[in-house]
Amino acid sequence: MIPFFRWLLHRFSRKIQVRLTVYFLIILLPLVAVSLFAVGKSRSIVYDQAVEQNRLALASVMDHIDLTLQNVEEISTLIATDAGLVEMLNKNGSSLSPDMIVDFAQLLKQLSNIGAVNHYLSQISVYHHASDMMISTDIGGRRLASEPHRDWFGRFAATVGTGIRYVMPDERVARNETFGQMLDTDSVTLVRMMDLYNTDRQPNVLLITLNKMKLLQAIKMLLPSPKAGIYLRDGQGRLIAGTSGMDGISAVPQPSASELEVTIGSGYSGWQLTLMQPKRELYEETDQLRMFTVVIIAVSILLAVGISLLVYRSIAYPVHKLTRGMKQFGEGQLNVRLHNGRKDEFGFLIDSFNRMADMQKRLIEDHYEQQLRVARTELQLLQSQINPHFLYNTLDSIYWSAKNYEADEIGEMVMNLSKFFRLSLNKGRQSFSLEESVSHLHYYIRIQQIRFLDSFTVEYRLDEASKSVPILKLLLQPLVENAILHGLEGKEEGGRLIISSWIEERRTVKISVRDNGKGMSEERLQYVQSELQLIARAHAPIVSADGEDWKDLFGLRNVLTRLKLYYGSEAAMMIESRLGEGTIVTLAIPLERCRDNPASDANVPADRGKGERTA
Repeated sequence: MIPFFRWLLHRFSRKIQVRLTVYFLIILLPLVAVSLFAVGKSRSIVYDQAVEQNRLALASVMDHIDLTLQNVEEISTLIATDAGLVEMLNKNGSSLSPDMIVDFAQLLKQLSNIGAVNHYLSQISVYHHASDMMISTDIGGRRLASEPHRDWFGRFAATVGTGIRYVMPDERVARNETFGQMLDTDSVTLVRMMDLYNTDRQPNVLLITLNKMKLLQAIKMLLPSPKAGIYLRDGQGRLIAGTSGMDGISAVPQPSASELEVTIGSGYSGWQLTLMQPKRELYEETDQLRMFTVVIIAVSILLAVGISLLVYRSIAYPVHKLTRGMKQFGEGQLNVRLHNGRKDEFGFLIDSFNRMADMQKRLIEDHYEQQLRVARTELQLLQSQINPHFLYNTLDSIYWSAKNYEADEIGEMVMNLSKFFRLSLNKGRQSFSLEESVSHLHYYIRIQQIRFLDSFTVEYRLDEASKSVPILKLLLQPLVENAILHGLEGKEEGGRLIISSWIEERRTVKISVRDNGKGMSEERLQYVQSELQLIARAHAPIVSADGEDWKDLFGLRNVLTRLKLYYGSEAAMMIESRLGEGTIVTLAIPLERCRDNPASDANVPADRGKGERTA
């Protein structure tokens, strides 16, 4: 994140368009904030209204359920205190006699008549303890031949007294049987003792089962949508009826963060009604409003960016274009021109810049060409001081005279000198390939070897890729002359002269002249390097201001001046030396300038890697 903010700050400080866009976005911030606040507030209002409406509806249904339970409990009281029913149950024993069957049939008829009064009743049953008979309006009469059943009713009679208990269908009455399986029901059942006002009552039990479907219909009317759910629970949280997951033992599902939950409890029965609804249904309309708000914000941002771009292209972009053009012109790109299709004030400024650039280019080119003509004149003056024909004839005469007197060494020297000058002045060519230049240079070196009685050897290490590179003629001769006369002179044997060339990084051809002669002291080396730096910076000619030749460092001045004139400021000459160990002079010439230089007569090869070859 920190690099991103740094980049953004850099763009903000450098780019007008970025600043304009940020300013427009800042103007939009209050609108965005108010819009988002309004959407959030509307969602909160909708939520509160939904909670209040659901609470009122649940309270109304819960009152209706309470009234129903009161009615059912009053019916249970009437049945449990009916003297005729109590007497009928008490007089019958454990054996099933015809009179008992008649009595139980009469009992079943009365229970059916009572059950027909209230449609919330599913079935009414009476358990006769003496005979273990269950008389029910739904299943008729049947005997419970199970000791666990008797134990369950016995425990109930001992604990409930004259009170009422609601039993869920999943409550266990035997190891492998539930209360709902015993009565063949899946609904809650009101259970109480018969003969309420008799303390010596027999353990006969009244069971009134509520109609689950009627309860479900009563609460389903509250559902605001098909995806909502409503659940009726007893005071212990057990599920009585619900719109989903009703398998007899399921509990109310836990609400998630994406659901609305409203719960109402009954002060009479302790039962609870819970309504659950997905919040996305509540926020359906507000979500549309939020979507419209987001669209408006997005359109506003796009308009802000578009307006900033329009303002930038109308005002800031011409200024940026002028600034970029001035930077390019200041970096030496004299051909830079700015396209202009405007007729306003910025169009006038761009036209003025183009006219100024044209004028500056003409002035610079005129000055450069004038200096180049002066430099070439000086160079031609240096190279035309010898009359070629007179020189050839004279050297030829000396060679044959040496032959007549059997002076073979003098003859060889004269022959090499003749070949050296013949190639130097060959048809006015200004450049030769590096291989031709070294072959030409070898004639001069051979003359010096004869002169110094072969006290030194020469070795050529020319990289194959550099041999065809064209270089200016007579560029290496002053360096070799310095190496022999100032470095190897006085060395009677063991002298070595090494001439190397290679291409570096496909950009630069490097040529070095190395000797193992006397070398230079540190003070002398510093002086030479400082003088060459002055020449490199000022492009100083090899002739002083008063017209006299420089007596000191003439050869080095000559080479460096010609390097700078023909190959530009990227060309360089480096000198390394140690007293008593020798000197290395290295020339660095840009390959591009070798290709582009009009004096070049050969093509420059691609860099094929650095290697050495001894000649």
